Amino acid sequence: MVDSEPLVIHGLNKTFNIGQTSLKVLSHINLRVEQGEFITVIGPSGCGKSTLLKVIAGLDGEYDGVVKIGREEIHKPGVDKGFIFQEHRLFPWLTVEDNIAADLSLRNPLVREKVRDLIRLVHLEGFEKSFPRQLSGGMAQRVAIARALLRDPKVLLMDEPFAALDAFTRAHMQDVLLDIWEQNKTTMILVTHDIDEAVVLAQRVVIMSAKPGTIRSVVPVDIPHPRKRSSNEFLEVRRDVLAQLETHMLQHTEQ
Repeated sequence: MVDSEPLVIHGLNKTFNIGQTSLKVLSHINLRVEQGEFITVIGPSGCGKSTLLKVIAGLDGEYDGVVKIGREEIHKPGVDKGFIFQEHRLFPWLTVEDNIAADLSLRNPLVREKVRDLIRLVHLEGFEKSFPRQLSGGMAQRVAIARALLRDPKVLLMDEPFAALDAFTRAHMQDVLLDIWEQNKTTMILVTHDIDEAVVLAQRVVIMSAKPGTIRSVVPVDIPHPRKRSSNEFLEVRRDVLAQLETHMLQHTEQ
């Protein structure tokens, strides 16, 4: 039996030094994400959502406090942390299967088999030899997701990965992502500005307020998948998240 390896953030503070000025962007962040949990993070622009993801990913190791997965503190990138950006960032000169393999060789039978499994997982059978220019935006992001999953990361971090997609493709990609999560049970943390997206995906919605970024509240979403956006349960949670966002923004404006 594999020991549970939760992500634990305790007393996280992050400051950027710009010339002679210090700008505190994250303040007293405390959060525990259980292994296999899916959470979304939402808040106003400038509240430090992306910075929080980069700290968890090890892309920004200069901070105060504790950020760890299991017993291992995070201060640098590693294969145990997958990261997906808003842009797919595929290599245009590589095919789908080569982009997923990244720096590993498809000549290795184990790599080739894993890439084949991931292509099935993200529903891209038949596009193995295609180049990024031949893919739609949603398909390109599916390649990016598969690439991030290649080394079986303990946590998959996503910074508004569907923001540039049209509404229909975005909804489809949310379904694809849920399907992947339900099959793999990878711990997932997704940053979004979209309240519906936050509620339709997550087991918990983390709400942040800005300047400096702080976790103001965490809303549980106890609705079974698949979730209907028109259901009373969904609309009730959506109203709760929206009301808390508006309250925090109003409090910030009055300060």
